Amino acid sequence: MTATSNNISAFEAPGINWRRQIRFALVGALSAAFIALAGMPVGLDGRSIIQPVLSMGYLSLLWIPFVFASIAGSEVVLEGMAERQRNARDLWAGALVGLGSSGGLVLLMVLIQNFNLRDPLVNWSPQLLNLLSFDRSAAFGMVTWLVLGTTLGFLGGSMHVVPQKFRSATLTVCLSVLGVSVLETFLTDLLEGFGLEGLTDLVYYKRGGLEVIGAVVVAALALAIPLIAGPKVARVKAQVIEMPGEERRRVNLALLAISAALLLVLPFFLGKITNELLANVGLFVLLALGLNIVVGLAGILDLGYVAFFAVGGYTTAVLTSPNSPGFSPELPWPVALIVVVLLTGLVGLFIGAPVIRMRGDYLAIVTLGFGEIIRLLFLSDWLSGWFGGAQGITNIPGVNVGIATVKGTDPRSVFLLVLVFCGIAIYVSWRLENSRLGRAWMAIREDEDVAEAMGVNTTNTKLMAFVVGAVLASFSGAIFSAKVGSIFPTSFLMLVSIIILVVVIVGGMGNITGVIVGALVLIGVLGGPKQPGLLQEFSQFKLLIYGALLVWMMLKRPEGLVPNVRRTRELHQEEFLQDAWLKGEIDTDDQEEPT
Repeated sequence: MTATSNNISAFEAPGINWRRQIRFALVGALSAAFIALAGMPVGLDGRSIIQPVLSMGYLSLLWIPFVFASIAGSEVVLEGMAERQRNARDLWAGALVGLGSSGGLVLLMVLIQNFNLRDPLVNWSPQLLNLLSFDRSAAFGMVTWLVLGTTLGFLGGSMHVVPQKFRSATLTVCLSVLGVSVLETFLTDLLEGFGLEGLTDLVYYKRGGLEVIGAVVVAALALAIPLIAGPKVARVKAQVIEMPGEERRRVNLALLAISAALLLVLPFFLGKITNELLANVGLFVLLALGLNIVVGLAGILDLGYVAFFAVGGYTTAVLTSPNSPGFSPELPWPVALIVVVLLTGLVGLFIGAPVIRMRGDYLAIVTLGFGEIIRLLFLSDWLSGWFGGAQGITNIPGVNVGIATVKGTDPRSVFLLVLVFCGIAIYVSWRLENSRLGRAWMAIREDEDVAEAMGVNTTNTKLMAFVVGAVLASFSGAIFSAKVGSIFPTSFLMLVSIIILVVVIVGGMGNITGVIVGALVLIGVLGGPKQPGLLQEFSQFKLLIYGALLVWMMLKRPEGLVPNVRRTRELHQEEFLQDAWLKGEIDTDDQEEPT
């Protein structure tokens, strides 16, 4: 009995898994070497985070030992089992991971010094060695990286030793400083619009990045605001939750109206660059909202969604441009939009009809093929008399809405137009999600066979998803063609479909707010296929970041940044059932009957 008890105790309180620590140290070393050889430190070194303390180039390497040590120290605690008591060994385990992660950079420096890496590594830059050595000797750089890696790994390991409040405060400070630095263009533009240039000079360095005192101010505010406003916000939130349904609905509508009013006023306080950026984000929000209906609600993996975007753009160009080779006279943009909606809806039916019986990989491949077919039709010489072939269609006029003309040279007007259509798309998506049709889509997504057995007409329901998604994408295409003033087949590559899908997945499939957040984070910060983001230095690395982020989201948070409640329950069904069983909320069927 004693031996059994000892075994149980050992199981409940295991020691440090040193194999896991060594494995993460090796992975960290490989990751650091890969990032360095990919050219990220050199390419991003021109972007300052805190001037002159930290640049984005060095940050691309410094996060590895801290994050990997923190992940290596995390442990899954099974239900009913006691969590292992943390001690000083966890700190040294983190230091080991950090030392191993920095060891990859040290090994890389040794290889650069002793071997010619230009032939096998074409992207290697001579500036890399200077950056890794801090513009000093190689020996100094090696020692410095080992010390930095060990220190950061030690701090990463300490995240599991210190209290939860300290961990939350540390994370809040780091993300706040990084966020304010990344949003420099937007915040500077906004503060200047309100006449607060002095505050901008206090926080930001003239050549980019935060001042040291600015970083201290941001960190202090990040700690102070939750302490001061946190209890009040929690109290107000609790009061709103306790309100009767009708009263709570009126409060939510009031908050929504205030938010909409602020968004309508915001462009007048921003410059052309920021308005252009927000307009691009809005176009991708429109596209993502349409794809969210197809993928997020109906569960139809459509990799050819860019086809509807292309149909909307080309149809608008053909109907409104005086240079259109196949149509005259030109139609006003509002009239052309009606034709665009009808035609794109028909294209949605045409594409959806052959694929509604397919599932999984076959569905994805066929939709991908249709997307490429439509792009190649616009590119072909066969239809060049209508769509201009490789030369595209130019001289597309702006949008004349009577009281004003929306054109690409005025990003503010484009953003306001995009904002109106985003509002329409959000309202339509919200109404459909809570309708009978929306519930049918979600039933098909969860289990198509069961949905069909329960009386859902899966054929018509899936076709409606294609049609609604196509119409929302056509709005974006119509605005895009009028904004740019010209349209070419190269604007509708398969990459656009993939990026829109990544936006939906990262933001949160099936959740309108999640889709908007995903577009703001990915398109606003990193940029679209050809559109720059706030971090223009990331333009050559954004696809790499997209891929890495998508892999991480699938492994760690498949429900997205802002998850839908129903979708979260689907993805974590086994965990919810286990919790319910442990709480005694589910009775087992295998109980022995009394004899």
